[in-house]
Order: sequence, then C-alpha cells, then structure tokens
Amino acid sequence: MALSVLVSLLLLIIAEAAKVDDAGFGSQYDWHSLEDGYVEAEKTGKPIMFVMHKSWCGACKALKPQFAKSASIEKLSKKFVMVIAGDDDAPTDSKFAVDGTYIPRIYFMSKGWNSDPDKSVIDAINEFGNPSYKYYYGSISQIEASMKKALASSSVEKREVSQEEL
Repeated sequence: MALSVLVSLLLLIIAEAAKVDDAGFGSQYDWHSLEDGYVEAEKTGKPIMFVMHKSWCGACKALKPQFAKSASIEKLSKKFVMVIAGDDDAPTDSKFAVDGTYIPRIYFMSKGWNSDPDKSVIDAINEFGNPSYKYYYGSISQIEASMKKALASSSVEKREVSQEEL
C-alpha cells in the first residue's frame, strides 16, 4: 500500500514537472513542448497546432484571453497535438520562419514535420488576414477556420472527419 502511494506521488510530481506553461492561452488545453509534441503526434497520428508567442507582444496579449475562453477552439483542440512556445523556448530554426519571424504565429503541421518539414506543413494559412503574414492570427474566427482546414487536410482526419464535427 505504501509503495503504491509513493509511486503515485512520484508520477504526479513527474507529470507536474513536465507540464508546459499555457502562458495565458488556457490551462484547459493539453499543451506540449515542441519536442514532446513531435513524440505525441507520431504516437497519435494527430496533426500539430503550434502556437508561437512572446510575453511582451501586444498582439499576443490581445489574443490570449480570446483563445483561452473559446469553446470552439477548445473543442477542435482535442483533434490536435497542441504545442506552445514562447520567450525562452521558441525555436530559432528557419523552418519556423516560413514567411517571417512575426508573432503570434500559428503553424499546422502533420506528424512528420520534424523529419521532413518540406512535406508536412498542412496548407492551412490565415486566408482572412494579410497575405504577407500567412500564419498570423488576430481573431478566433480566423484560427477556427484554419483549424478546420487543417483537420480536413490531415491524413488522419480525411478518413473520419465530417463537416458536422467541424
């Protein structure tokens, strides 16, 4: 009995230590670091929704509370591996600056992004925004539209997603 309590406590401590800071985007989401997100996407076959932000960014600050309280994004997020990166953990690799380094940026990627980025970006850009900043989202409706497009385009969802679910 004491051993099972100790094991449970250790697992809880490990889980808390591995928890990724939601940075105000919403603790109800199952956020992953980029590396853990790759692993989870490979394991589940779900596409990745990768949110990049900075704590000092005015546009990020405006988007966070909208994102956090959006029931529709929360529902759609169950079909993605949710990845978030900010100040100190944002990647600097050029593959994450497809059309610039502005923020916030949201990429939708298939599970093979890490190994073959040229073949794994899901064609889900912000079609309602500035064409010079394809991955910038200023509103929830823009994010929802791209989430739905990413799900419709991803190989896993092509088999089983219906318009009704989106």
